[in-house]
Amino acid sequence: MSTEKTTIPAEFQIKAPIHQNTYLVNGELKEWKGNTTEVFSTISETSTYKPTLLGSIPDMGEPEALGALDAALEAYDKGKGVWPTMHVKDRIESMEKFVKQMETKREEIVKLLMWEIGKSLPDSRKEFDRTVEYIYDTIEDYKQLDRDSAKFQKNQGVYAHVKRGPLGVVLCLGPYNYPLNETFALLIPAIIMGNTAIFKPAKHGVLLITPLLEAFQNSFPKGVINVLFGRGRAVAAPIMQTGKVDVLALIGNSKSANALQNQHPKSNRLRLVLGLEAKNPAIVLPDADLNLTIEEVLAGTTSFNGQRCTALKVVYLHEAIQENFLKQFAEKIDALKFGNPWEEGVKLTPLPEPGKPAYIQELIDDALAKGAKIINKKGGQHFDNYIWPAVLYPVTRDMRVYQEEQFGPVIPVLSFDDIEQPLDDMAESNYGQQVSLFGKDVYTLSPLIDTLVNLVCRVNLNSSCQRGPDVYPFTGRKDSAQATLSVHDALRSFSIRTFVAFKDNELNNETVQQLLEAKLSNFVSTDYIL
Repeated sequence: MSTEKTTIPAEFQIKAPIHQNTYLVNGELKEWKGNTTEVFSTISETSTYKPTLLGSIPDMGEPEALGALDAALEAYDKGKGVWPTMHVKDRIESMEKFVKQMETKREEIVKLLMWEIGKSLPDSRKEFDRTVEYIYDTIEDYKQLDRDSAKFQKNQGVYAHVKRGPLGVVLCLGPYNYPLNETFALLIPAIIMGNTAIFKPAKHGVLLITPLLEAFQNSFPKGVINVLFGRGRAVAAPIMQTGKVDVLALIGNSKSANALQNQHPKSNRLRLVLGLEAKNPAIVLPDADLNLTIEEVLAGTTSFNGQRCTALKVVYLHEAIQENFLKQFAEKIDALKFGNPWEEGVKLTPLPEPGKPAYIQELIDDALAKGAKIINKKGGQHFDNYIWPAVLYPVTRDMRVYQEEQFGPVIPVLSFDDIEQPLDDMAESNYGQQVSLFGKDVYTLSPLIDTLVNLVCRVNLNSSCQRGPDVYPFTGRKDSAQATLSVHDALRSFSIRTFVAFKDNELNNETVQQLLEAKLSNFVSTDYIL
């Protein structure tokens, strides 16, 4: 058996494992001397397959979790803390300091994105760059938010100075598939609005956060951001059980979200900002442009191996085009290039979860036993760390691959002759994030669009589902989301409208005039941030 190293370009090699032995609490990078968990990549460095040791992280528990909570509570200090009472421009300066330091870590983080979660080099670079852009866009939107509120309004003899204020302490839990971008889509707006946070990185994509710990430490006042490592059950649960968390910000699974929120003893106190699972369908009408549709469905079902909440996870084909579509689609799937993330033109990469190929095989076996067939020749082929996308047809509603969010490389296909069939399925689904609708006839599309916008939150016309651009609303109905995560909306999701009001009389008018002239209050201010 050969254990010789395979040829990996020097700039992408892991020179030495990263043994992360510090964590950030109360502005201090504390040394960890307890148990650790090894972090492996499913990418092999050797010619005979063997997972690669990337490093290790602290395996923390309740004492560390409660210590981080205490630090966040102290930093918020019942609304009196330095951070929640700080002037908007000063919070912006802190965030600008952070993002400038973050930009210096690009190559390091991109490399870890590839090794930890198997994301291709172009997509890893895109995730980093998009996250930096998201932070700058958030800063600009926050400036505009503050400009718009730098005024007084008057109704029925009462003046009001209305702004947005923080909610308190945020527990932030990100996903493994976009461990930088989607995590920061929660964390950045939460912090900049004046909240304090406890953040635990995802199980996969955890080491790539570690190059940013020093930037977090020196950009924000102590206790504003606290970073823990370990299992969610061991770290997040004790924090929720105290009832002292004001916001649960989570992108992941609805079962995890339900379990955590149920542990909070004061449900009315807890605000939820959740991005959860979806089963986004593609609906292909008989007049769809077949070439364009196949390319879009291909991207929608296979980008990052289907490990996206916005992936197309079920395809509905009209009977009139089903045979032609499947033949061409199967050939395109089999022509995709599988390889390591840094390889030129690679489209399919190793799966980061060791148990995922076996799970996908279970779905395939269940579908085959109930009458489906694998349409593409390579479908279901196994590698040590991968299983080739299987196009399954005809799929029925009693199959697991139809019922479950597969979050991996398997593509269930159903045919229909009556549009009411996919519409009824969507109405009965537990999910309601997005849909891709393919067709050209406006007399058919118009009533369909009018129905679909009431079932999901984004209708993609002749386009695959996606999250971006980040200025557009990203949310879902039912079990797919709570709150909205666009640049504009996230600032509102992590804050609340709050205001100073006073009756129009001589005493109040004089007092407020003096307040404005003294510039002692960071809230009562009409300063205009350029």
